[in-house]
Amino acid sequence: MTKNTKTNTPNMTKRPPIVVVMGHIDHGKSTLLDFIRKSHVVDSETGGITQHLSAYVVPHTTKDGTNESITFLDTPGHAAFQKMRLRGADVADIAVLVVSAEDGVKPQTLEALESIKQAGIPFIVAINKIDKPGADISKTQASLIEHEIYIEGMGGDIPWAPISAKVGTGVSELLDLIILAADMTELKGDQNAPAEGIIIEGKLDQKRGSTATLIITNGTLKSGQFIVSGTSFAPVRIMEDATGKTIKEATLSTPVGIVGWSTIPKAGSQFYTVGSKKEAEVAILATIAPIVTDHKKSGLPTIPVLIKADVLGTLDAIEHELNAFKSERISVRIIDTGVGPISENDVQAVSATKDAIIVGFNVKVERGAVDMAERLGVEINTFDIIYELSEWLNTALKNRTPKKEESVITGHAKVLKHFSTQKYIHVLGGRIEDGVLKLGQSVRILRREIEVAKGMVKNLQQQKSDVKQVNDGEFGMQIYSKNEIAPGDIVEGFEIVVS
Repeated sequence: MTKNTKTNTPNMTKRPPIVVVMGHIDHGKSTLLDFIRKSHVVDSETGGITQHLSAYVVPHTTKDGTNESITFLDTPGHAAFQKMRLRGADVADIAVLVVSAEDGVKPQTLEALESIKQAGIPFIVAINKIDKPGADISKTQASLIEHEIYIEGMGGDIPWAPISAKVGTGVSELLDLIILAADMTELKGDQNAPAEGIIIEGKLDQKRGSTATLIITNGTLKSGQFIVSGTSFAPVRIMEDATGKTIKEATLSTPVGIVGWSTIPKAGSQFYTVGSKKEAEVAILATIAPIVTDHKKSGLPTIPVLIKADVLGTLDAIEHELNAFKSERISVRIIDTGVGPISENDVQAVSATKDAIIVGFNVKVERGAVDMAERLGVEINTFDIIYELSEWLNTALKNRTPKKEESVITGHAKVLKHFSTQKYIHVLGGRIEDGVLKLGQSVRILRREIEVAKGMVKNLQQQKSDVKQVNDGEFGMQIYSKNEIAPGDIVEGFEIVVS
């Protein structure tokens, strides 16, 4: 990996904290982020604030009068976005765990907590919705303790704040706690170093091309430099802040949007800067390696899936759904992923593979792709709600699962007498040992527990009358079998069940 090795005098300074807000769906995470953004971000343009990035910086004056800055990440709440939430926690320095004062700890609260623990970052609990009639802070505190979230004043050292994200009560105190936690962590960075950090989102803009949102964790990014991430690079020509304003320079903990990538960089990957396009190309050549898909040779039928989405983070969510699908009869293989509309090239790529599926999320299907898919028998489906995608995907995979045939034994009868054989029809007398024998069903002939023949029940009689089945006593039967059947043999009835 070739990086910009230009030597600069280090300029270590305090770095603003990068904060991720997490919690159970409907507990007010988005409301809190919206309140903080609208209350603290000053937009000089007419028409109010427009958030262009999934991260933004807010200024905050603490109760002792100190002016600080905080960078907030925005992450989806649905369980399928666990990877994206975990990536958010990996990027962040501090987490805010939002818990409703009405509901207490819920399943996604614990999922978010697990992501925070995996990232190894400090966190603050925000007990939200204290303005609601059903709010019960004491009960919520007890719920936290019950799930081993030991907050201050309740036998632990985890900071917490009662808030109302809707009206803003307690939000300023929450921001004070974030600054205090950041001071204790002693976050620092070198402003004179070449910029490096994390890609937090990438997407294809139909008008502007490949774009990405990134967070600078160290150094300063300047116009004219080049950014490298994996096998992608971009010139720093169009750099925007969270409000969409074009800027020439960005430094520690700042989220920026970069336009003009060679390919869409992978969300969650690291980036670094170099001085020229040539350096960027050399760095990429050094890191390119064959893409090898790691699949276990299980011998199971494989269902190929091609995924297209509006942004890279959503691809993580869809892969989460696929990984949740469990089957002992098939394996699922993601043959390709991409950002943008489903095209004829996508259909062509999977058409040679039996049972292939193309799944789209928040993307359109080009007209030519629809026609080609109908002609080549490729199944395409698009969604804009992750729950619906999950349900459809499970059904589509189950429909492609090979049916399993299983032999179910219904009963046994002992052959007492062999009367005659004509054209492979054996006329026999027998006695039910267990279970039931049915007219028309298949049978095995066992001799000393070894199968010697297979056949079919052609007729059953009991008390001189034809019957459809027998389940006790002695009876007469006609068995079709090309092999010999003798007294003492066991007739084992069985049925083939398809599941």
